[in-house]
Amino acid sequence: MAERLDVPARLRAAAPASVSADALVETERVLASVIEAVIGACYLHAGYERTAEAVVEAFQPEIDDALRNPVDFKSALQEHLARTAQIVAYAVTAELGPPHDRIFEVVASVAGEEVGRGRGRSKKQAEQEAARAALEAFGGPAVAEGEPQCI
Repeated sequence: MAERLDVPARLRAAAPASVSADALVETERVLASVIEAVIGACYLHAGYERTAEAVVEAFQPEIDDALRNPVDFKSALQEHLARTAQIVAYAVTAELGPPHDRIFEVVASVAGEEVGRGRGRSKKQAEQEAARAALEAFGGPAVAEGEPQCI
């Protein structure tokens, strides 16, 4: 985002002649802090509505990418459910095979109802698969009309 907004060049141009901004503008953490400060300043100047609209527009490529390519299905499911004050619970329902070659089966439940089931070589992998199945059952984590679907 900082690169798209040309923040490094702007910082270099604004830095006093006695200070080298090169080290700062190459640090991702500094650039993220500058973007955060700019968003805060916009909020103070223009208010929430206008700032939120601009932030969503500015970050749209990252938002679209995250929605198209969810990395963590458990987090995506938790965020989807949090919008409606629901909580997911995971339970191991089976452990199959010998200890050195175990397969775990996990069920994801919401309000006591099964919403997804998964299998994996670890409990974590099985939970991710159960969350993926739940997201598919929910039609993806879109919550409001007109919002993009995740999967």
